[in-house]
Amino acid sequence: MNDRPAKSSSSPDPAAEIDAATRRLLGALDALESAVERRRDADRDEDELASRIQALGADRSRLADELDGTLVKSRRLERANREIAERLDAAIGTIKLVLDAEDTP
Repeated sequence: MNDRPAKSSSSPDPAAEIDAATRRLLGALDALESAVERRRDADRDEDELASRIQALGADRSRLADELDGTLVKSRRLERANREIAERLDAAIGTIKLVLDAEDTP
């Protein structure tokens, strides 16, 4: 009792089967190569995105530092402006007193 089918004249040609298998293998290799290329492109895109994110983070830090410095400078200028305004008010008051003293006999 043999499990092998009996050879018939209509059985496929072994060379044709090998050619078909070779074509399937080549197709699979082409598909694999395409998948590897797509993956390489995706990895490259991820690396570029990571670089851009890192650059944006560095820019954000630099801008935050500049903003902090600008806020400190702005507060100093506001304080100086208030002091100058107070001195001007005092000077104006003194001038008015002097002028009023000259007007009174």
